[in-house]
Formats: sequence, C-alpha cells, structure tokens
Amino acid sequence: MAVFRIEKTRDYTVMSNHHLRNTALSLKAKGLLSLMLSLPEGWDYTTKGLARICKDGVDSICAGVRELEEQGYVIRERVRNANGQLGAIEYTILEQPRTSQPEREKPGRENPVQENPVLENPAQEKPEQGNPAQLNTKESSNYGSITDLSNTEVSNPIRAMPPPSGAGPVRTRKRQPRPPATGITA
Repeated sequence: MAVFRIEKTRDYTVMSNHHLRNTALSLKAKGLLSLMLSLPEGWDYTTKGLARICKDGVDSICAGVRELEEQGYVIRERVRNANGQLGAIEYTILEQPRTSQPEREKPGRENPVQENPVLENPAQEKPEQGNPAQLNTKESSNYGSITDLSNTEVSNPIRAMPPPSGAGPVRTRKRQPRPPATGITA
C-alpha cells in the first residue's frame, strides 16, 4: 500500500504515538485526543466547544472524554470561584497517561455520633367500627313497605320546598315522548 505524505512546513501537529498504539482506547477516543492535542492551549475544551468542530454531538463527545479520563489521558477538575460556587471545568490533556494518578483531596467528613434512641411502643387503642347507615329492606308498620311509592315523606325527608299545608303527597306527571324528527317540515 502506498502512503502519500506532504512536506510539513505549516499546519501540522507533532504528537506522541502512544495513544494511537493503545489498544484499550476506542477509535473515537484516539481521534478525539488527537484533535484535542492539535488545538491551541487557550482553546475552549468544553464538550459543547468540541461538538461545534466535530460531526459528533455533545453526548458522543462526553462519552469519548469519559473514556479518555478513565484511561488517564484527560483530567477534569471543577474550579470554584472566590465565593465557593462551582465555576468552569478545567481540562488537562496529556499525550501519555500518568502511571500513578495522584489522589485527589477529598473533603473530610465528620462522622456524627449516633446515640441509640429508645424506641417506645405506644399503646394503641382499638378503633371503634361504627355501623354505616344501611338500607332497611324489611317491611315496617311505621313506614310502610319499600315498594309503596305513594309515601314520599319517609324516603325523602329533606325537601327543597315545604309542602303546601293540608296537601297530600306530591305526584308528578309523566312526560309524553316526542315523536322522532323526520327532517321534513310542514
């Protein structure tokens, strides 16, 4: 196979072959690291900045950076400002991974002293189970039978309007059904 090379007088990058020969890296991670090494030092190394100059999207770039970080080629550190608020992420890009990663200083955690709390078993009262109102289906001499619909006072004790004095039970008239519309007007 023939390889055609150009004379490297301008627009070229010199980098180590270490990451290109590393079989633990995917092709995407190798290409991403090569691209990152070819960029100037003050360049915006955020995932959005890298996605602007690549065909891959932000999620794909994040996966590649994560892989490079796991292999030790990229170190990301979150910078805090003077107020202690989280700021930008600072990237350190290495041509060869560090063999011994320095342990990051983790903030000290206090181990709170936990007392053995005394748990009480409160005495529980037995809840009353009331009998909900039930429909009486048996005939009673006081109220008449349930099938006797002429006595509406017993079945409906709350009325919208009081009955006229001396009037008997209220009776309603049934409506006559309307004839179906035929669409023909007379």
